[in-house]
Amino acid sequence: MARSSPSKSLTEVHVTVPKGTEELLQPMFESAFGEAASIYANYETGLTVISVFLDLNGNELESKKELFTSNLEKFYPDIASLVSLPSQRPVKKEDWAESWKKHFKPLRVGKRLIVRGSWHKVAVPPGAAEVILDPGLSFGTGQHATTSFCLSELVKIRDAQEKSFLDIGTGSGILAIAAQKLGFSLVKAFDFDPDAVRVARSNARANGIEKISIEQADLTKITESPRQHHDVVCANLIYDLLLAEKARILQRVKPGGLLVLAGILTTQFAQVQKAYEERGLALLRARTEKEWTSGAFRNPEMPKLKKV
Repeated sequence: MARSSPSKSLTEVHVTVPKGTEELLQPMFESAFGEAASIYANYETGLTVISVFLDLNGNELESKKELFTSNLEKFYPDIASLVSLPSQRPVKKEDWAESWKKHFKPLRVGKRLIVRGSWHKVAVPPGAAEVILDPGLSFGTGQHATTSFCLSELVKIRDAQEKSFLDIGTGSGILAIAAQKLGFSLVKAFDFDPDAVRVARSNARANGIEKISIEQADLTKITESPRQHHDVVCANLIYDLLLAEKARILQRVKPGGLLVLAGILTTQFAQVQKAYEERGLALLRARTEKEWTSGAFRNPEMPKLKKV
């Protein structure tokens, strides 16, 4: 689902980094450009290329490139000289779209959920929910380790019809749509990227869903005292945001509710786990896949008041 004319080009921005530094630099690259990044490792040269695909040019693109370079020099001065300056090249949208379609296969999550592209034909077993997805330029097809963990946690919940769900950083809208299809009574989602919001809303309409609330909002600026709390909250975000904004995230989880955290490199998970356990949450389960570790946490119940 293109966000503008199919003939218009995307811009691929990439940097070349030394092997072994990609785990450090990928989250910083994604944070600077506001998109999920792909990684290609060349084992002959020992170099790795980190890339994003953007639907913008001009001053905004240049400012994002400058932000990445500035953060690199600030936080990793020892390796900054070994990293190439961000480079860019045009890529036709139709070429990019066909490329990711080749890698997006129908996904079965347990026996209760199937995620497929609009071009796939899949037999859906009785009782299973089906999500039809065209992520466009937004992150989230269910194939990524972090997204698939979030989906598996939603599938585990048996009495979804009595529960509310919040998706922080919705991307393509896959988690919110899946939650609605699985029977959650109230589903809300937000993302700071207006293009992601448009794609997520379009995907919701393609699935025949009108009740989902998908809004544009910046996690770093929303209130720490929300009026509404949710039984299940998913935050599939970069590590820095999960740590810096844990108060805003936690305030949206009901007492006794479930908080699913993803988007965390395995080397960073222990720090995230410690930060949330210090706020009283208990880790129920975690899963490591490739270089990513995700976790499901239980928010403590409200303490009971003593009778006077």
